[in-house]
Amino acid sequence: MNPLTGKVSLITGSSRGIGRAIAMRLARDGSAIVINFRRNAGPSLKQAEELRDDIEQEGRKTLLVQADISQKDSVQSLFSDIKKHFGRLDFLILNAARAPFKPIEKLFERELKQLVETNYLGNIFCIQEGLPLLKESRGSIVFVSSLGSRFYNPAYPLGSMKAAMESVVRDCSESLRDDGVSVNAVCGGIVKTDSFKVLRQYWENIDMLPEDLFVEPAEIADTVSFLCSPESRGIHGQSIVVDRGLSNALYRPMSKK
Repeated sequence: MNPLTGKVSLITGSSRGIGRAIAMRLARDGSAIVINFRRNAGPSLKQAEELRDDIEQEGRKTLLVQADISQKDSVQSLFSDIKKHFGRLDFLILNAARAPFKPIEKLFERELKQLVETNYLGNIFCIQEGLPLLKESRGSIVFVSSLGSRFYNPAYPLGSMKAAMESVVRDCSESLRDDGVSVNAVCGGIVKTDSFKVLRQYWENIDMLPEDLFVEPAEIADTVSFLCSPESRGIHGQSIVVDRGLSNALYRPMSKK
């Protein structure tokens, strides 16, 4: 069974990592996929094209759109393309993120602006521009957060923006309730994506955590899929933690290698 047949999903920042896993999962659920990527050249474009090919092999329709969500005109163009191509949008997955790995007190002004413009303003732009279509379909918004929203991570200023967006999830869930648009978040634990390779340079002994505490991108995608399904109808304004129980205990024995 394909529960999302006839639906259209936009996943921002979907060319790689968690975004890619979400795109593939929703495609397998039957949804057409709007693939968003930031740079119209190099690895970003190549990965987006590869994802398009993989999704179309699943028999699903795709739309490839380059857009930098930190720029409002770029976001407006993105949603204009979606309306022209599909005429509808059912699921808006706010996954795109961009931030340096360094302590907040050491961020340059340009890095602070990038932090806010991409990870806060960009998501708000997407919500604002996507609402007309989402109201028509009585669709869903799902924000991809992380444990950095509530726990200290070394050199991870992105966590403050994740926390801010979890508040937006709560507020929008209430303000959009009467429009039939559900809004929730998935708060992921330590996921082994490309960014993990950088994180391990700043987080001492992170590799010594038990292997069963590391989350797979597919596990985040599974929860996003659930939040897009009718079975999640009773969940509103929540941030569901998917961390294999990592945040349950202050003390953990390190792995012996």
